[in-house]
Amino acid sequence: MTTPSQHAYPDHWEADVVLRDGGTARVRPITTDDAERLVSFYEQVSDESKYYRFFAPYPRLSDKDVYRFTHHDYVDRVGLAVTVGGEFVATVRYDRIDAQGMPASAPADEAEVAFLVQDAHQGRGIASALLEHIAAVARERGIRRFAAEVLPANNKMIKVFRDAGFTQKRNFEDGAVRLVLDLEPTAESLAVQRGREQRAEARSVQRLLGPSSVAVVGAGRTAGGVGRAVLRNLLDGGFTGRTYAVNVALPPELTEIDGVPAVRSLAEIEEPVDLAIVAVPAERVPEVVADCGEHGVQGLVVLSAGYAESGPAGRERQRELVRQARSYGMRVIGPNAFGVINTGPPVRLNASLAPETPGRGRIGLFTQSGAIGIALLAGLVRRGAGVSTFISAGNRADVSGNDFLQYWHDDPDTDVVLLYLESIGNPRKFTRLARRTGAAKPVVVAKGARHSGSAPPGHAVPVTGIPDATVSALLSQAGVIRVDTVTELVDAGLLLANQPLPAGPRVAILGNSESLGLLTYDACLTEGLRPLPPTDLTTAARPEDFRTALAAALADPGCDAVVVTAIPWVGENGAMESGDGEVLATALREAASTAPAKPVAVVHVEIGGLAKALSAASTTAPRSGPVPGAGAAPDTPPPAPEPAGAAPVPPQEPGTAPRRIPAYPAAERAVRALGQAVTYAQWRRQAAEPGKVPEYEDIDESGAAGLIDRVLGDVPADPHGMSLGDDDTRELLARYGIAVRPTLPASGPDDAVEAAARLGYPVALKTTAPHLRHRADLGGVRLDLADEERLRAAYRELTELLGEPAELRPVVQAMAPRGVDTVVRAVIDPAAGAVLSFGLAGVASELLGDVAHRLVPVTDREAVELLRSIRTAPLLFGWRGSAPVDTAALEELLLRVSRLVDDHPEIVSVALEPVVVATQGLSVLGASVRLAPPPSRDDLGPRRLPSY
Repeated sequence: MTTPSQHAYPDHWEADVVLRDGGTARVRPITTDDAERLVSFYEQVSDESKYYRFFAPYPRLSDKDVYRFTHHDYVDRVGLAVTVGGEFVATVRYDRIDAQGMPASAPADEAEVAFLVQDAHQGRGIASALLEHIAAVARERGIRRFAAEVLPANNKMIKVFRDAGFTQKRNFEDGAVRLVLDLEPTAESLAVQRGREQRAEARSVQRLLGPSSVAVVGAGRTAGGVGRAVLRNLLDGGFTGRTYAVNVALPPELTEIDGVPAVRSLAEIEEPVDLAIVAVPAERVPEVVADCGEHGVQGLVVLSAGYAESGPAGRERQRELVRQARSYGMRVIGPNAFGVINTGPPVRLNASLAPETPGRGRIGLFTQSGAIGIALLAGLVRRGAGVSTFISAGNRADVSGNDFLQYWHDDPDTDVVLLYLESIGNPRKFTRLARRTGAAKPVVVAKGARHSGSAPPGHAVPVTGIPDATVSALLSQAGVIRVDTVTELVDAGLLLANQPLPAGPRVAILGNSESLGLLTYDACLTEGLRPLPPTDLTTAARPEDFRTALAAALADPGCDAVVVTAIPWVGENGAMESGDGEVLATALREAASTAPAKPVAVVHVEIGGLAKALSAASTTAPRSGPVPGAGAAPDTPPPAPEPAGAAPVPPQEPGTAPRRIPAYPAAERAVRALGQAVTYAQWRRQAAEPGKVPEYEDIDESGAAGLIDRVLGDVPADPHGMSLGDDDTRELLARYGIAVRPTLPASGPDDAVEAAARLGYPVALKTTAPHLRHRADLGGVRLDLADEERLRAAYRELTELLGEPAELRPVVQAMAPRGVDTVVRAVIDPAAGAVLSFGLAGVASELLGDVAHRLVPVTDREAVELLRSIRTAPLLFGWRGSAPVDTAALEELLLRVSRLVDDHPEIVSVALEPVVVATQGLSVLGASVRLAPPPSRDDLGPRRLPSY
């Protein structure tokens, strides 16, 4: 593109966005090559819209206007355009001005802004999206305020400014409304932006899952083949809309395939087509996409293979597929997809290769693997469960799990979300969306490729360097239920979709097998539950005995959930009988339907028909009622406090349709699913009152920012960062109220003695060599040196054992009060963001990986939970008679570190090691900080679709 020579074309301003109606458009800078597009665009704008833009009749643009509107310096004068199909549908521009409203350059920090949207595209949210992008551009160029003059009758434009969430001033001058917007993002503007993002992305998914018409492109004349299989599944599934078969190779005389109209191109179809299923060779896909785009198709499901999974050439083919589809405003599921299913009665869509359409249920299922998708669907069908929607996205080059989380968040037909993921393209956004969705309905994730360190070949996504254990902790913080296997994914989904959430960890166990009851009891203890003594009904128990026992257990206020164990019972002649599973299922359903709402799971051994009968009684009504409260379980360490006033779920009214009772072939599987439900219910209660990020009056944010700017300004920019010196590290941390105990170098024994005299005895002598740092187990630390004699002796031993002083770099430090040695760290991952970590110091914790993690910023409640999340936490709370340490001081330290890295994106890592926590107060004995130029934050910028 030709641009003014003094400034390069800012290609990072280009972005694909999802609009209010679910379609896509492209935002990009206007260039000198756009003159014809601009004139054509302006000709299609109504006279009224032109009048609102120029405050006077303005039928056409002059040559001078066209030049001015296409020539920008991308600093003081910027223009952006929204394109669909390569043509302009909207424009926005700003011009920097001074205090008198005259054209200006920096340091002037105000600009006039003006929009123009083609009438046919008004109401799609284009102006709102453009305001986000032009505001981000302006901030990048040092502009802090926008000024706009709007005619009072131009209510649509006034509403765009008013609803943006920016701080603004408004007055009436010379017959126009003058608005001044402060472009600094606010909590309100970010909430507005994310709300619009959610509605737009949910709508884009709804268009894919709820089409009124579907075209299968690639359906052959003869049976067999992918296209024909999908067409058959569409018809067998009872799709309620119009269906078309499209194949360029069809002879003219063939007008019907499987009873539906057959055409050679979408151009032959007179009605609109909402969704196209593409099942042609990869080399033919571009012409199919063009055909769909010209016909106005809203979305594509691309089943074709031969893309990123096949190598570099396929990866570029995949990028071009997404670019081409988005240029027409279409979204893409795939390529290499397995298809989509929507069991809702108004649609009944099976646009997939699944051989059997699952029944209607309340589980939303997303998978990145076709093979795993087949296994999950088969597992659900085999156990009598259904789905609301199913998506197997293949390479998920465009539509991803994040989009479906946006859709399922307020989908009334979905109670539980199950995700099989092999890669997470935007972990920061995923955890944000999962946290919000999880506050309303469970999100269960099975993560593949956990230990390979890379995404599958077809997934062109950034690879995060965060260890899997850290990812698991961050998902847990977001309320996600993390499971290890596909089987556990189904097990958890069955319980969560059909049973109320437990109010606590107390589990009643009843059944006709003492041994199976004991296995269940042990499994409960393993999962951290509180099982009550098992009730043995004996092998002579009949179905009515189960009904009575289950009703009594559910009515017991000391019980939060029930596990029923069942084996074939003994008949009158003493022989073992498998019995009629339906009879037992009826008895259990009757007991559950008339008792308080508590979860019930069944563990059965060889009782024919029981699992099927238990799953047959169900309701497709949405779950209602608040999450039940729970009594705190005694534990060490003490649990984080829960919000008061959590109301229990009201009992299910007699006569209502009972929910399915999930059945499991092993006690461990049932109890693991129940334990996951207990953990999720506790998180959900706490999510209602998530805590707050405290404000500390002694924090000097501006002073810390000045120090960081000074240090980074003194050295050449290095994307890998630089380590702060000891003095700067202490000063930076001190500005956030974090004191680091001073150390003095000791290059020789006399220096050590002098340092000790300055600090005061007793002292510690430590090496700071990288290979010995924080390794007391290697003998590099000598503690409690009470006088000069002991200090000199320790210095001599240290150098004789480990090496010369120049290599060891010894330091002397005043002794801190005795306590528990801990480690506090914060690191920045480009994809996931800032992560705060905590654990005990020492090789044992490192060996076992006993470290807890939370995303920054951390709230006061999360800091409390963080301390209690490690397995060695009892050492902080008085283990084996030791004195509890000052956990309140430790929580405050965590919050201060969180604030530090959240306030200053230039800080890429902080390590406080060790932090000795005593019975009163704590001492930070060592600290290091690394700085780097601040990374870009996509989650804080304007809405944009990922581009891999």
